[in-house]
Amino acid sequence: MSLMWESMRRSKDFMTTDVRAMVYSLLSRKLLSQERNPPLKEIIDAGLLSRFVTYLSMDDEPTLQFEAAWALTNIASGTSWHTKQVVANGAVPAFITLLASPLLHISEQAVWALGNIAGDGPAYRDILIECDVIPALLARISPETPVGYLRNLTWTLSNLCRNKNPFPPMSMLPALIQLLHLVDKDILSDACWAISYLSDGDNDRIDVVVKTGIVPRLVELLNHEDIRVMTPALRSIGNIVSGSDLQTQMVIDAGVLTILPRLMRHHKASVQKEATWALSNIAAGPCRQIQQLITCGLLPPLVDLLKNGDFKCQREAVWAVTNLTSGGTVEQVVHLVQSGALEAIINLLQVKDPKVVLVILDAINNLFMKLEETEKFSLLFEELGGLDRIELLQSHENEMVYQAAHNLLEKYFSDVNQFTLFYNQIVYLCQGGTIISKPEMNLAPQDLSSFVKGSLVNLLILD
Repeated sequence: MSLMWESMRRSKDFMTTDVRAMVYSLLSRKLLSQERNPPLKEIIDAGLLSRFVTYLSMDDEPTLQFEAAWALTNIASGTSWHTKQVVANGAVPAFITLLASPLLHISEQAVWALGNIAGDGPAYRDILIECDVIPALLARISPETPVGYLRNLTWTLSNLCRNKNPFPPMSMLPALIQLLHLVDKDILSDACWAISYLSDGDNDRIDVVVKTGIVPRLVELLNHEDIRVMTPALRSIGNIVSGSDLQTQMVIDAGVLTILPRLMRHHKASVQKEATWALSNIAAGPCRQIQQLITCGLLPPLVDLLKNGDFKCQREAVWAVTNLTSGGTVEQVVHLVQSGALEAIINLLQVKDPKVVLVILDAINNLFMKLEETEKFSLLFEELGGLDRIELLQSHENEMVYQAAHNLLEKYFSDVNQFTLFYNQIVYLCQGGTIISKPEMNLAPQDLSSFVKGSLVNLLILD
């Protein structure tokens, strides 16, 4: 293969320069069209990239221009190393210039190539932005632009919005808002993903997105029949409700709470997870927003996911419960308990993920702080097996879990905890075991053994 390229390169009498250039490009395109193992490296090693980049500027040879653009596009779609070679040979400014071509098929090929380069990572994305690719791309958007062209352009804009280090510029936002009002599914999908990337940041970035007035359209797209559109719209909404209370309220006012119950019962677990994540962010708001989600019937699907969802959904649902118990009123927390959430999170105390267990223990602590004057709650907690679960966590291998469980028992079940400890020690002693003192009891093993023996005598007398 390399010998063939070298032979063509040295053969000055074989053909004219223009004909030889065309043969280079056509032959490269044919080879790159192979489904398996196209000779990307061989073409690069033959030194053809610099030639292809030169051909991009030949406006008087549109066929050659297109073939060269096609070849470079496919090479740039390979590995990061392949993309690096294309960029190193000066293709970026040449492609940006080519965007202005009056021939749409050539301009669109440049859009595609730039999208491949942008998708390789933040380094090349930033190089493109520094070369003013954004205004050159936006200039191609018009009512006359064909749908197929707009699909490639929206995909390229979406790739330019990816990666957060550093954050992408917000200058693409007005064009993306315009694209979000089209009907083509591919355009809507990539535009929604672009919005999700731009809104994935601090409250200031979210505020820029919200002030465009796009929130109602994003909420509307949650009802889209195509999951490729609905999923990134849902991610965008989840990002926005992770912002300030005011930003979250704008999403609520747009009607998101009437749609989330259906999404939380979606047949795809990935959609359930995204919807529950959005709900958990809303539940972290003030009690008036918590009341709105209760009124809109979000608790039943939440409890269903706690009981029957896959673990990723359950994890998000646990966060929703913890957030609600933190910011909700006593009445709202009582409603949560009555909905079955308490039993569900108690059963989840046996999961292996210590982070999830800690979040549940935090929720339980919140419940006791809100309802500690209600004796019925303590009885209900015990009846549901909560006390037994927490006592078992005192032997958990994770120190933070052990400490959190111990603190709960000390704070809310100190009498029961002491009795249970002594009872277990008595039973163990009667079975011939050796008493081992916990450090926090401040008793030597022999003192504890004597104490337990005395307790056993007292119990026998009382009996």
